[in-house]
Amino acid sequence: MTDVDVSVADTKRRREDAFAVRRTVFVDEQGVDEDLEYDDHDETATHFVAYDGDEPIGAARLREYEDGVGKVERVAVLEPRREEGVGRALMTALEDRADERGFATLKLHSQTRAADFYRRLGYERRGEEFEEAGIPHVEMRKRLE
Repeated sequence: MTDVDVSVADTKRRREDAFAVRRTVFVDEQGVDEDLEYDDHDETATHFVAYDGDEPIGAARLREYEDGVGKVERVAVLEPRREEGVGRALMTALEDRADERGFATLKLHSQTRAADFYRRLGYERRGEEFEEAGIPHVEMRKRLE
């Protein structure tokens, strides 16, 4: 595993770094419309950014979905840095923060091709595949202990 530092994006620079990773992965690489990628939840969500030194290489966000339930969104790792444990480090930091905030459950919409990654982290698939931003997804949930 790569030496990764995951931080809450609590400064303007860190937030810009998280958004830059999201833009590279979702807009440039996957062709998601920029108007879909950035939304009103960006104003209130807790953003995370993963760094290798000073280089931002991953991002994610957490927001309250409903009472006791957090929603994991916009998990992204730059293509050359995938399979190095960056996603796992992001999810660990995000789950720790969710636990601190008192969320009993986390929910996410996983791209179908990433569902095994989340399954290995303890998330369980719920329901049928659906399309979001033109990409196949599945809903997954995890109870926090």
